[in-house]
Amino acid sequence: MNKIFSFFSGSGFLDLGFEMSGFQIDFVNEFSPAFIHAYQYSRDRMGLPKPVYGYQNTDMNEYLGSRAQELKQMIATSRADGSWIGFIGGPPCPDFSVAGKQRGRDGNNGKLSQSYINLILAQQPDFFLFENVKGLWKTAKHRAYYEELKKELSQYYCLTDRLTNALEFGAPQDRERILLFGIRHDHATDIMPFNWLKYAKYSMAEVKSIKWPTTEPFKNESITDCPNGIPKELTVQYWFGKNDVEHHPNGKENFIPRAGIEKMRMVAEGDDSKKSYKRIHRWRYSPTVCYGNNEVHLHPYKERRLTVAEALSLQSLPKEFALPPEMSLTDKFKTTGNGVPFLLAKGIAKSINDYIEEVKLCQK
Repeated sequence: MNKIFSFFSGSGFLDLGFEMSGFQIDFVNEFSPAFIHAYQYSRDRMGLPKPVYGYQNTDMNEYLGSRAQELKQMIATSRADGSWIGFIGGPPCPDFSVAGKQRGRDGNNGKLSQSYINLILAQQPDFFLFENVKGLWKTAKHRAYYEELKKELSQYYCLTDRLTNALEFGAPQDRERILLFGIRHDHATDIMPFNWLKYAKYSMAEVKSIKWPTTEPFKNESITDCPNGIPKELTVQYWFGKNDVEHHPNGKENFIPRAGIEKMRMVAEGDDSKKSYKRIHRWRYSPTVCYGNNEVHLHPYKERRLTVAEALSLQSLPKEFALPPEMSLTDKFKTTGNGVPFLLAKGIAKSINDYIEEVKLCQK
C-alpha cells in the first residue's frame, strides 16, 4: 500500500480523496488548532482510522529544523514494509491568489510554498503532489517563481503539472487549481505519460458548450424544474439534495446579516458577477467556494446566506462529512473555502495510484 504524509492538511478534504482511492494516511500536519480538530472530528464521525502518527498541530517548518530527524524516522518506519511514501499538500495561497494581496513569494503564506518544496527535497519521498491557486500559473511574476520551484525539484524528480478545474471531475464548482505531481528519478527516469484526466467526467469544452441558465428575478421559496439539456449532477440543487443539507449536522449554520436584507433581495438568482453578494443559481454550478475578502454567497431561493452544510456540499464532500459544533462559524467557512473539492482530490489520487502501480510493474 502507498502511504501519505500530509502537510497543510486543513480539515482533510484532499486527504479524504486519497484515502478513498486506496492510500493509507500515516501522517497529518496542520498549523490551525481549529482545523486539525475538525479533521479529527470528521474522521471519527465517518469511522475512519486515526493516522498512524496521530494529528500533528505544529508549524511545518519545524520539520526542516528541530524535528527533521523525527520525520525522517517516521518515513523510514512507514517504508519498512516496502511501501512507497508520498507527500501531499497545498500551502496557504492568499499571496498568489488573483483575489488576494499578491505579495507572492515574499508574503508569509508565499514563503510556505518554498518551505514545502525544501521539505520534499530534504526528505525525498517517493512521490509528491503540490496544489495551489491558478494565480501561481497565470500571473507572470508568480509563474516565474513557480518555474523556479519546478527547476529545484527537477534535480531529483520527474515532473508533470496541469491547471485543472474541479468541474472536470464532477464537483459543482468552477474552481481552477495548479496540480504538480513528481516521482523520484530512481523510480522513473522519465515521466511516463500521466493521464491527469483518466477519471474526469467532463471536459471543460463540454461544460462551456452547455446552455446554462443565466439570471432570473429572485423569488423566495420558489420551485423550478431543471432545464432540459443540463447535467443535473453538476448543479447546486442536485448537491443540496444529494447531501440532504437541511438535515445535515451543519444545516442550520449560517451568518445572519444585521442589515442589507432589501439589498439581498434585489440580487437575481444566478447573478454572481459582483465582488460581494453573489446569488448562485440552483440549476448551474457554483463559482469558486471562497468566502474571504467580503465575498458573500446567497442561497438561490431563500432570503439568507448559504449554510455550512450547503458550502460543504458544493465541495462535493460525502454527506457523512461534518464539522464540529463547537467550531466557530468563521473557521467553518474558512476551512471549507480553503479545501480541495473532494471529487477532484479523489479523481487525481486514483490516477496517481494507478500510475505508481504501473511504475512498480515496470521495475520488476
